[in-house]
Amino acid sequence: MLYWLLYELLYPRFMPFPLFRYVTVRTAFAGITALLISMALGPWMIGTLRRFQIGQHIREEGPQSHQRKAGTPTVGGLLIILAILIPSLLWANLRNPHLWVAMFGLASFGAIGFWDDYAKLRTRRNLGLTGRKKLLLQVLAALMVGLFLLGLHALGLYSTNMNVPFFKQLRPDLLVDSWLRTPFTYPFAFVFFFAFLIVVIVGSANAVNLTDGLDGLAIGLMIIASGAMTVLTYASGHAQFAAYLDLIRLPGSSELTIFCGAMTGASLGFLWYNAHPAEIFMGDVGSLSLGGAMATVAVLIKQEILLLFIGGVFVLEALSVMLQVSSYRLRRKRIFKMAPLHHHFEALGWQESKIIVRFWIAGLVMALFALTTLKLR
Repeated sequence: MLYWLLYELLYPRFMPFPLFRYVTVRTAFAGITALLISMALGPWMIGTLRRFQIGQHIREEGPQSHQRKAGTPTVGGLLIILAILIPSLLWANLRNPHLWVAMFGLASFGAIGFWDDYAKLRTRRNLGLTGRKKLLLQVLAALMVGLFLLGLHALGLYSTNMNVPFFKQLRPDLLVDSWLRTPFTYPFAFVFFFAFLIVVIVGSANAVNLTDGLDGLAIGLMIIASGAMTVLTYASGHAQFAAYLDLIRLPGSSELTIFCGAMTGASLGFLWYNAHPAEIFMGDVGSLSLGGAMATVAVLIKQEILLLFIGGVFVLEALSVMLQVSSYRLRRKRIFKMAPLHHHFEALGWQESKIIVRFWIAGLVMALFALTTLKLR
């Protein structure tokens, strides 16, 4: 909206306004706007949630030290979503279809998370939607994203090829061209395409959700991850940078930089109130929306593999749960004292604040490594 007003409408009449055509300038303004919205509305949201007694219910099987956090205001992810969407609508070019796909990924997974949080609040227990129902809704949301991407592909605005770290010439096609050559194998190409998207997007959303177990842990890692995604989206949408780094360039995808900048600013603002000891929790509405949005952007700019490194701690947290469950079902033995991984270190006697900071450091190292792979190809 402001992009249209300040650049497209006023630029011909007032010379200073060409400044707003630059993605970097609008990304900075979007990040600052998101930060200010998050910080300004934080106290109001915390007070409102307390007034209506919308508090967190702690799992009985979780660490006993967490029982004191019962009653802390939750569903703070609504604030994060607003702080991302408003700056994106204000500062981005709304004619850009990539932006709308990213915002759909954020909003759809946020809606699923809100439904889950509402179910927990209604039953006054840490039992929301059933795992099967929640997974089905997430798969449907990922399928919708896939349909939008196929529409963009038909218009020449999206590539089904994928960047692979360390290899310049290796760009596998998610639609698998060899399967598209005969009518018999044609459907398998789309099955593989959608299956891959579901694994990436649903896996990312749930990985962030599993990591959200300590004050500020998940949102701090999201600041790092969304900051790295901001760099990647800018490089992927910039003609010279994309050519120099030999990336698959999608014209117009640079507008996603503004979305990622808003995600970084919103996360920073929320951390102000979510830092240990937390005054508010993001809830599933926050963790699922952030994970879904991050994966959607990665799919749009063709960095699905690099997402494993950018969200490395999220991946480790999810793997720890998968290994724990598999080991117990197969051998009746546990690998970790408790899962997800951050609870294992709590059981070892690590202080919560120390676990959080050390996981942040690990996340930063992995994100920096992911960015270095752009040149090491």
